[in-house]
Amino acid sequence: MVDPQPSRLFTLARLRLAVQAIMLLLTVWGSGLVGHYAAEKLSKSLPALSCAYDQANGAYCVLIPLQHQMHHRVGELIQQTGQFALAMLLPLLFTVLAFYVFYFFLGKAFCGWVCPLGTLQDWLFRLGRLVRRPFRHLGEASARRLRPVKWLFLLVLVLGLPLAAGLGATPHATGDAYCQVCPSRIATTLLTGDGEQAAIRTEDSTAFVLGALGNGLFGFVLVAALASRQPFCRICPLLALNALFQRLSPLRLVKAEHGKCEKCGICAKACPMDIPEIWHESGRKAYAEDCTLCGRCAEFCPDDGVIQLKFGPLGLFSSSRAYYKARVKRESPQGEQKIHWFPRGPKHD
Repeated sequence: MVDPQPSRLFTLARLRLAVQAIMLLLTVWGSGLVGHYAAEKLSKSLPALSCAYDQANGAYCVLIPLQHQMHHRVGELIQQTGQFALAMLLPLLFTVLAFYVFYFFLGKAFCGWVCPLGTLQDWLFRLGRLVRRPFRHLGEASARRLRPVKWLFLLVLVLGLPLAAGLGATPHATGDAYCQVCPSRIATTLLTGDGEQAAIRTEDSTAFVLGALGNGLFGFVLVAALASRQPFCRICPLLALNALFQRLSPLRLVKAEHGKCEKCGICAKACPMDIPEIWHESGRKAYAEDCTLCGRCAEFCPDDGVIQLKFGPLGLFSSSRAYYKARVKRESPQGEQKIHWFPRGPKHD
């Protein structure tokens, strides 16, 4: 039974906040817990932006070995031997397999619950609400137009340019092109007190351009996250990679068809990725490629059992009218807080 007092309500959002805080500690400073050997050798395929440039982290992002293998294993070996061999792909296949071992259990929840950059954007948005920054909502048309960008980043920055660098067609600096522009590289290293990654490299024009783009993107994310939800997640190539595998994980979002949905739309307002399918579709189509399994749509659905988070046949969380009524007493679907944690003093004439 849901506690009707919003101050005492145990919410999925509070659980997610706690998990995000723990995972931020692990993915930014976690080598102090698991040791540098584990950080370097055992966790190079995490489906979240845990950056290898952060020397204190406890797990590596899968995009790092993908770029490295496209550059040094595939591209350089093709250039040296003049032929393509299956052996060139074996390290890449093992990386994808290790990635899927992680991905199988949490699926795209790595984006919504584990990714350090996603957590920082979440918290910046909360800060924006506290300081009363204007909320910028991304419309359906704009959200759909942005979707190809993450696939372009994956194909060009993660796969294409590193391969071209290995073949000698592009400068060496493009061997890890995505890492050079990734805002998580700057954000997580700054959190450990390392300012080196914020410095723009000047050894050649390509490194300078990539560094300038990375710093500009980092600055944009810092500012944009105060007013809009998850600005970088919408174009993140790791979201695209996770989307390729989303049907292969038992953890998923399920929405049943309901007669009231057409005129409601609260779930779409609650979605930090502004996904229109969660409102307009049902069944498999409602679980769209941009979904990060944060669960807000289920929290703010006002009808029983319409939206669920499930692991295989097991229901983990289900929408509930009683839960919704208690939830909206403390926060609006768009994230505006309705409870003041620090009571205001009495007004004086």
